[in-house]
Amino acid sequence: MNLDRLDRRILGVLQKDGSISNLELAEKVGLSPSPCSRRVKQLEDSGIINRTVTLLNPEKLNLKLTVMIQVSMDRHTPDRFESFEQTLEGYSEVLSCSMITGQAADYLIVVMVTDMDAYQAFLLGKLTRIPGVTGVHSSFVLRKIIDRTAVPLDHL
Repeated sequence: MNLDRLDRRILGVLQKDGSISNLELAEKVGLSPSPCSRRVKQLEDSGIINRTVTLLNPEKLNLKLTVMIQVSMDRHTPDRFESFEQTLEGYSEVLSCSMITGQAADYLIVVMVTDMDAYQAFLLGKLTRIPGVTGVHSSFVLRKIIDRTAVPLDHL
């Protein structure tokens, strides 16, 4: 799908506020409501708009500890990786998981928990019990400087 200036404006507004009404969105991007709605539907159908979510404030929910964990695996086989990844899918503490290169680790996962006790329970009770995990290196977030959910659109 080729994105024009209006599509990019729609995406920019929706990334800032996904709960905006179609009428408000249309006004902000300079369209009438019907064409705006059609464009949003096309963006959804094409997969450019993946989903709409509500972002919660972790601190208000007592989630005060964010941990970046490098995980090393014993074998680099598709079945070992698939098993690890499927297991992580079931852990609500895991915010993201990326397979990485350029480090001694195979994965970088980001975990959010209430405190150090909860992290210890996650680490010892879940993560290190996954078959194939041989090494774990944890880094604790002291302060988030940039915490975006919007993807860049300047290159379009």
